[in-house]
This record gives sequence, C-alpha cells and structure tokens, in this order.
Amino acid sequence: MINRNFVVLDLETTGLTPKKDRILEIGAVKIQDGRITETYETFVNPMIGIPPTITKLTGITDKMVENAPDNTTAVTGFLEFCGDLPLLGHNISFDYRFIKHSAVNLGLSFEKEALDTLHIARCALPDLESRSLEYLCSYYGISRENAHRAMDDVMETLELYIRLETEYAGSHPEWFRFVPLICKMKRENPATAAQRKYLEDLIRYHRITVNVPMESLTKNEASRLIDGIILNYGRIETRRK
Repeated sequence: MINRNFVVLDLETTGLTPKKDRILEIGAVKIQDGRITETYETFVNPMIGIPPTITKLTGITDKMVENAPDNTTAVTGFLEFCGDLPLLGHNISFDYRFIKHSAVNLGLSFEKEALDTLHIARCALPDLESRSLEYLCSYYGISRENAHRAMDDVMETLELYIRLETEYAGSHPEWFRFVPLICKMKRENPATAAQRKYLEDLIRYHRITVNVPMESLTKNEASRLIDGIILNYGRIETRRK
C-alpha cells in the first residue's frame, strides 16, 4: 500500500440526514504499516424505533440494538480508536458527517483527511453504469456476504481500495492522496424543559405512543416531533367556560 496508515470506516444509520437521523452501527479497522492492527465494531442504540425500510436493508432490528451503547459512548469510543489517523471509506463524506455531527454535539473536534474509494472509482472507471460498493464488489469479484452491515462493508471497502491501488496508483498517484474533509456543523442544544413538557402534554392529550426518550431529543428534533403530532392529530384544545 502506498498509504500505509489510516482507519477504514463505515456506518449504518436510520436515514440519510445527521440532523434528524441516528447512527445504528459503527465498523472500523485500523491500518498501520499496511496491515490491520485493530478493529472497532459496535451497535448503537438510537433511542428511536428503526424504520422498517432500514431493517429490511440492513437486517438490524430494534431488539439487536436495545442493549447497545448510546451514541455518546459509541462515538467517543470511535474517536479514541481513530486518534490522529486519516480515514478511508466508500462515499466517506456520508459517514464523516454523521460522526462529526455527534462529535460537535459532544463538544469534541473531529477534523480529518480522507481517501474515498467512490471518488477513485469515478476517476478510474468512468464507463461503469454504477460505482456503488455493491456494483464495484461484483465487478472485481469481491465477496459480499452481509451487505449493509458496517464491518462487512469496511472489509469490502478495504479490498476494493487494494484492487484500485494495485491497478491505478502507479499511473495516477494523485487519485490516492488524502484530502481534507470539509463539513461545517453547528452544535445543537438539547430540547428545552418547555418543549419536553409540551410534547408530553401532546402525547397524553392525543393518547399516542412516541418511543423516543425525552432526554435524548435536541431542540430541532423536539420541534419536528411537536410539528408532526400537531399536523397529524391537532393541537391541544382548551375548554371554554
């Protein structure tokens, strides 16, 4: 390997947007002197129900994550695991945004350089109909036993990187240079006491079930949840005397 020290990262999440979706699983391997020296793998309890479409895609169920570490514990552990090493991933900006969003909310720094196998594949294989990890693994004959599970995707991404590097690094070394990841995130504040009380009042008034711990909500999440309940069920009506 021309790049001999880095961390390969992959996440599974409840959706595509860090501000409203949550991390479900973190998988990572540490490469030092061109070989795997350490791994980091954990489910993450998202404190919300997993959407059926995500369970269908990943196979991850609510039962599988109910006793998993919370986001704070899991992300802090990953930051310690990663240290100062740069990242490698397939569409790495997606995973980076989720980790950085969590880090910023914890008051921690997470500024990284990275290599993206998706970017390399777009440069090297422009005529392929797709550069998804699934398609590229099929193209290179890389086995995929548990697609959309974090550690499996990590190992497939690493194998893909080795194939691409072997084939193209000699003629195009510029494709294999780590570059800074640019992603600006603002720290989100937790839901206010007033928001939590109004949300609890709405839930009681409409006699509905919301499987989200109030203490885990940010202000934005609480606002979206309140708006969604009002849209679907209506406001709390006060009786006139």
